[in-house]
Amino acid sequence: MSEHDHGDDNRRFPTDDPAVVTCGLPYANGDLHVGHLRSIVAGDVFTRALRSVGQETAFVCGSDMHGAPIAVEAEQEGRSPREVALEYHETYAEQFPQFGVEFDNYGHTDEPENVELTREVVRALRAEGHLVEKEVKVAYDPTTEQPLPDRFVEGTCPYCGERARGDECDEGCGRHLEPGEIEDPVSVATGEPAEYRLREHEFFRLADLQEYLQAFIDRLEGTANARKQPREWIFGDLEDWCITRDMDWGIDYPDEDGGHEDLVLYVWVDAPVEYIASTKQYSERVGAEAYDWRAVWGEGPDPELPSGEERGPPGRGDIVHVIGKDIIQHHTVFWPAMLRAAGYDEPRAVVACGWVTVDGEGLSTSRGRAVWAEEYLEAGFEPDLLRYYLTTAGGFQDDVDFSWERFRQRVNDELVDDLGNFLYRSLLFAHRNYGGTPEADVSEDVRAAVRDAVEQFRDGLDGYEVREVGDAAVDLARFGNAYIQNNEPWNLDDDAAARVIRDCVQIAKAVTVLAEPVIPDTAERVWETLDEPGSVHDATVDAALETPPAEFHEPAEPFEPVDEDHVADLAARLEERVAESDTDTETDGATGAESETEDMADTADTDADVEPLTQERISHEMFQELDMRVGRIESAEPVEGADELVRLEVDVGVDRRQVVAGLQQLHDVDDLPGTRVVVLVNLEKAELFGVESNGMVLAAGEEADLLTTHDDAALGGRVR
Repeated sequence: MSEHDHGDDNRRFPTDDPAVVTCGLPYANGDLHVGHLRSIVAGDVFTRALRSVGQETAFVCGSDMHGAPIAVEAEQEGRSPREVALEYHETYAEQFPQFGVEFDNYGHTDEPENVELTREVVRALRAEGHLVEKEVKVAYDPTTEQPLPDRFVEGTCPYCGERARGDECDEGCGRHLEPGEIEDPVSVATGEPAEYRLREHEFFRLADLQEYLQAFIDRLEGTANARKQPREWIFGDLEDWCITRDMDWGIDYPDEDGGHEDLVLYVWVDAPVEYIASTKQYSERVGAEAYDWRAVWGEGPDPELPSGEERGPPGRGDIVHVIGKDIIQHHTVFWPAMLRAAGYDEPRAVVACGWVTVDGEGLSTSRGRAVWAEEYLEAGFEPDLLRYYLTTAGGFQDDVDFSWERFRQRVNDELVDDLGNFLYRSLLFAHRNYGGTPEADVSEDVRAAVRDAVEQFRDGLDGYEVREVGDAAVDLARFGNAYIQNNEPWNLDDDAAARVIRDCVQIAKAVTVLAEPVIPDTAERVWETLDEPGSVHDATVDAALETPPAEFHEPAEPFEPVDEDHVADLAARLEERVAESDTDTETDGATGAESETEDMADTADTDADVEPLTQERISHEMFQELDMRVGRIESAEPVEGADELVRLEVDVGVDRRQVVAGLQQLHDVDDLPGTRVVVLVNLEKAELFGVESNGMVLAAGEEADLLTTHDDAALGGRVR
């Protein structure tokens, strides 16, 4: 195991160790769309930003080739599952570079490297005593006389009663379902009722590693949702996890003793191992001297470690997983447990993005409500425009809505009018009047502005917030526009004008360097205009204050405005496609689940993720009866015997209230004092775990995002 420093949390990049950035593996059974691209582009942006601060980094990914949905599609088409999956894989490998996504290695889970590493990990789990054999109920199709893998089964969720597929309640509560849990099972293959039969499967005893996982989640970096969402699992009762399936397509369970020759490993066992396999492939291609995969992932299984012997402290690699929020649990519970048991290093960070919605509604490929990668390219737009939109349209863990009109507005207002306008007008003035960079010193105000922009960029990187990385360049360009407009160099004498334009050229160079992670093609064109040596892709943020060349080329407009009629036509086509799909659905009575929701990237439909608006209305008078006040948490402490509850003392101006809230697994309790909140103060009192609660603190969503005030409203002020 490598000797990474695992005690120094939240170290700033760059570090002395090599890093690896991975993205959730696209599931090889559907075309790419903006849902896939959000997390994939973010991974590319993050990698480029890391390199720009001098961090040695590999960016790897691969296609997720196994699992029942691919087998279902292959059976329907009369082809082999591998043939179907490889076709999608090759399309992905071709399309990602068309969006400026440059993986150092893009493999797939059916390659020999991943097959052998996966088997090695499972052998290690068994050698460590973490696997147990159990009899479980498995769905069986009496018509075909075959056991049914989870995705070949549909039925009713036992927890919420909604329609569900065999391994997940994808249209209801979203809960992971183990084999045998789904009620009223039906065979997808024949449409006939299925029956349950007992069958032996292998289970991973996650509870063996519960203490480790509890410490791991406390030191994990990344987005707040990835650090908070799994705590209920990790600090609750960890159940055994079934790691085998009844089907032919997948990696065979490595059972040298026999007895499980007809089982394959669950896709969520072999899919994340591709992160290691893809890194290894890259390392072997460039040589360990250039990049050593073991320096990141650690040594792996130790055959000399006796079974049951305590392992040393966990290694912590500079491993950053960029994923969709629907697979947080897999990356913060299952995956680190596998890594720890197999002797690999744990991830440093899990960065989970929100959904991509389309026109304010959940992205749904079955309903045609999606913007496809191929569709975007055929529309003639540069990839940088979509990269910018997906990166900066919202905080990374927030949901982002895509509409063609909003896309047009943000491109025209921010890229064209702000960033593009500054680059073009300042460099054109410099070229026409001075042939390049004027001979003058950069002013201290401009140096300070550039340094602030670089620090904003670094803060975004260290905080795993790619929007802030993207905003740094645009904010600096806005500063440049104001600077040139306020100083009016066209009205100054030659010496004074030269000083202003010298400042503007420096700002332009800094904007180009800071913009490269988000809009790499545009940044490279501007870099070539400046006649800078080498490529902007190899420049570091230190270049932002280095002197530009004395002479450079005449600039061109960096961006073309997006035409209003063009996007209106695209929006109309989308609306028509959705309407046609809705008509077909009503006609056919189609109820098939979205197959791509097993994807390791952010591809799941979001219709079920956000509750629909209630149709029941309340009167204005009834709303007025709710007494909501601005408060401030003065103290917070866990409620004894309750995993989730916290006892809060809240100052609501005219009173001090004791409130019990379910925040313990979602917030750092020590950080709560001083937080301004909104409190419902005329709620009936309640007693929870023997503690009286006199009010309710309001919060939004599964992450319990505490509602607060924008400015410093007075404590006790009423919310109306």
